[in-house]
Amino acid sequence: MNGVELFLLGRALMKVGEQALPDTGDGSHATVLVVLQDVFDHPDAAISEIAGRTGFPQSAVSMAVARLREAGSLVARTDPRDRRRTLLRRATDVSPRVAQVRTMSIDEAIGRALGTDDAAEIREVVHALESVAQRMGLRTM
Repeated sequence: MNGVELFLLGRALMKVGEQALPDTGDGSHATVLVVLQDVFDHPDAAISEIAGRTGFPQSAVSMAVARLREAGSLVARTDPRDRRRTLLRRATDVSPRVAQVRTMSIDEAIGRALGTDDAAEIREVVHALESVAQRMGLRTM
């Protein structure tokens, strides 16, 4: 596998991941997930900083943050140095909504992507993905 193939695999897996998430009806999974990852990578980030790093308009970041706060994924506090700014970080407690999303199976979405309903083949691929995620330290969300 080369870098281009790895990049394309990552994009394909992102699409499969979006299909495995609960439907919000507005197709905004990608924005919300990019914002969530940015806050995980940069705790105590302000919305303007997230917008700068992600390239999303500040209004889109604000909407994503509102959804993530409502779901219990992020918490906010006032910046003690500048009380006009709100700082965001990962919630330490798992909300019922986050718990629900974490328990949702990806098997159906993986099966569709592979073009199969063979449970053994799907389990094999899911196991391989879990192994890669664990080795990369990504099994913490």
